Amino acid sequence: MGWLTRFLGALAFLAVGVILSPETFGSESDGTQSSKLTAALKLFHLLCFATAWGASLWVTFIGGIIMFKNLPRHTFGNLQSKMFPAYFSMVGVCCAVSTASFGYLHPWKSSSTAEKYQLGFLLSAFAFSLTNLLVFTPMTIKVMKQRHKVEREHNIGEEIGWSKNQEVAKVNPKLAAMNKKFGMIHGLSSLANIMSFGSLAVHSLYLSGKMDL
Repeated sequence: MGWLTRFLGALAFLAVGVILSPETFGSESDGTQSSKLTAALKLFHLLCFATAWGASLWVTFIGGIIMFKNLPRHTFGNLQSKMFPAYFSMVGVCCAVSTASFGYLHPWKSSSTAEKYQLGFLLSAFAFSLTNLLVFTPMTIKVMKQRHKVEREHNIGEEIGWSKNQEVAKVNPKLAAMNKKFGMIHGLSSLANIMSFGSLAVHSLYLSGKMDL
């Protein structure tokens, strides 16, 4: 998965840049060293959160809708089958980094109630993304490919939209059953994605309250 390697490589270079900056190895006191670590963790948290939040917003509400309205349905489905594993992997990695850094900066025993809730929201976003990556996405792709095979037998799937699928499904119980199964699994995947997006949205409100512009 080359994109993930490049993404983690970029994070590694950023980490090295922070660690090896001249200020880091200067003659500072322990307190200053601690503040450098805190600043670095805040940076990692913010960058990874922003990446996860922006990707979720785009994929959920903009990119997917545009592709569905402009691509032949089988082309759209095949593209999604390649894009979603990468999407959920990236969001999962970002959520994991954000959760770890936030948890380090706000130890559970000394955290306020609001901070504990925020850690819970970040953990939820990570868990929902991981569930989508490992459970719902493989199931969705499997059913989609099976349905594509049935649709090709009826010479449909190269059109934009669902109209021909729905027409054939009225007289083909097998396709109708596959539509129902796909809809159920895809619905669970979409729900998990929305829950992850919602958790990140709540955390964005928390961060906005901490900003001093």
